[in-house]
Amino acid sequence: MLLPPTVERVVTVGDSGEDHLCEAAVAVLDTPCCTAESRLRERGAVTVPSVTSEQSGDRDRTAGGAGAGHSGEGHSRVRRERELASLYATARAITALDEVDTVLASIVQHAHELLGADVTYLSVYDETDGHLRLRGVEGAVSATFAHAHVPPDIGVAGRILATGAPFWVSDYLGDATLKRDPGFDAAAAGEGLAAMLGVPLRDKAGVFGALFVAERFSRSFAVEEVALLSAFADHAAIAIVNARLYDESRRALAEVRQAYETMERSSQVHEALTRVVLHGGGAAEVAALLVEELGGRVTVVDRQGEPTVVRQGQRGAAPLESDRMRRAILDSRANGRSVIVEPEAASGAGQVTGPEAGPGFEPSTWHCVTALLAGDSSLGALVLSQSAEPATSTRQTLERAAQILALLTLKQDAVVEAEERVRGELVAEFILASRPYPDELLARAEARGLDPLRLSVVLVAECPSIRAAELGRRLDPLARERGGIAGDFEGSALMLVSADDADAVAREVHATLQAALRSPVLVVAAPVAEAAVGFRESLTVAQRCGRVLRALGVEDRGTSTTRWGMYSLVFDPHRSGELQDFISDRLGPLIEYDARRRTDLVATVDRYFDCGRVLTRTAEELHVHMNTLVKRLDRVDAILGGQWREQPRALEIEVAARLHRLAREVV
Repeated sequence: MLLPPTVERVVTVGDSGEDHLCEAAVAVLDTPCCTAESRLRERGAVTVPSVTSEQSGDRDRTAGGAGAGHSGEGHSRVRRERELASLYATARAITALDEVDTVLASIVQHAHELLGADVTYLSVYDETDGHLRLRGVEGAVSATFAHAHVPPDIGVAGRILATGAPFWVSDYLGDATLKRDPGFDAAAAGEGLAAMLGVPLRDKAGVFGALFVAERFSRSFAVEEVALLSAFADHAAIAIVNARLYDESRRALAEVRQAYETMERSSQVHEALTRVVLHGGGAAEVAALLVEELGGRVTVVDRQGEPTVVRQGQRGAAPLESDRMRRAILDSRANGRSVIVEPEAASGAGQVTGPEAGPGFEPSTWHCVTALLAGDSSLGALVLSQSAEPATSTRQTLERAAQILALLTLKQDAVVEAEERVRGELVAEFILASRPYPDELLARAEARGLDPLRLSVVLVAECPSIRAAELGRRLDPLARERGGIAGDFEGSALMLVSADDADAVAREVHATLQAALRSPVLVVAAPVAEAAVGFRESLTVAQRCGRVLRALGVEDRGTSTTRWGMYSLVFDPHRSGELQDFISDRLGPLIEYDARRRTDLVATVDRYFDCGRVLTRTAEELHVHMNTLVKRLDRVDAILGGQWREQPRALEIEVAARLHRLAREVV
């Protein structure tokens, strides 16, 4: 530590620290005036002039005048002993490591008593606003002065901070060379201050404050007074520096203890999570443990962003609204770490209202979102909701829990995949088998609580936004409720159930899937005839009926094949011969003409009837000129005869053209 020359020997280690402090004081005080003055000038005290005995004040004079030499020497010795005793007392206060404010108050008090000034005060630089603020004061009579503060470039303090040397004025308020601050001038005037002496407080970085004495009358200050006040200032600087180091040590120790406690707690939570897994626990048990340890609300979200487990403690918070959750999950998935979602008020996004906010949504809630990852695969997310910002240790605990949940999810997926593989094999065997069913198949079905002879409905589900395998998994619980089995076969999600009303089952399954997927779903059920040799024929009918419905623009409905009997010629394979005969009898010559000339007159006729026989609309739909359309229809007249546009033949031609188009789309 770089200190002024008068206290260079102050910073020592050992039991004799107080003696060293006092030795430094003796080095300043127990010297002739000229030597003390020269040392002050070496320290840069260029503003402290040499003074005569008359200028030093009546305090150093004895009652007997200049002739009483021996009495004057005795008085000087007593004064120096008092000064040394005061410095020794301040040294003891410093080495005792008391509260810094207590030490500074003691230093100010001793300086005030020894120098006999009207007011003594100590100011230290405050980094918060850059002002010098009083840390100790003696002799002040007004409360305003005790709370005074001044910018670092104002008055005597500004001169001391600028030069790093002691500075005094005989009349502060009357000195026109000083830069002024109205607030401090008012405080000084209220206190009635005139003469003022200040010395710097230093550390290795420079001057950070000053120690002052002030009188309520004009006077000069002797070199010995400057030296004595400088010694007290050096003590004060050491006290402040030691206090800073002590505070830093205590803070560092507290941080180390807190970090150790956090590590211990995190380790305990991780061990508890591991025990949960080893004892067969799942996501619900993990979430309950996190709520117990961290508080708040814990939500486990699946791959589709739907909450599967929710646990809430007494300090629980409201759920995260869906759009912000999806964005946070994507961010966490990208960087592999937890993502903090600030409250609406903190993020400045404004309070969420309406249905998007969700039930009980609180804009003051913090959310910590951590994606469940396994390589490049996203398995869901773990969300912690609290009223306060999650700490770093909380985020780390949540990330560990997310890893454990990801492992649990992988394990469950492996079990599900094995189950699906077995179920898929059983479904495939049901579809491919013919009655009477093999004994091995019946035994496997009985082991799963199934009776193939009671399964009376084949149901096929289609959703453009989800794979057949995933749709089959969603059908499985619905099939079990009805004593059946579900899976996927040849790219189609299907279920085999026992039901008396195929149409009602289709509507119920459609309603459940549509609510869960929030996407159009087409569900078609086909009854299994008692005389049928197996399920394959009913599956084919249901699949082809679904294709017909999509061709007709039906994409979101639950229905059965019995509702669409008029199109059974198209989707029922057993009636394919009837369909061909019907179409050939009505459109045979036109179909042959298209095949021979590579035209598309059948499609023109189909679109003509679809547009209500309006020529302009038909031309627009076919993207042809009106003259081209008229020529095509004239060619149809020549092939089919002019009466094809008149009833009842027009109806037969219209139905045949539509069935021909549907048959081409279904096959």
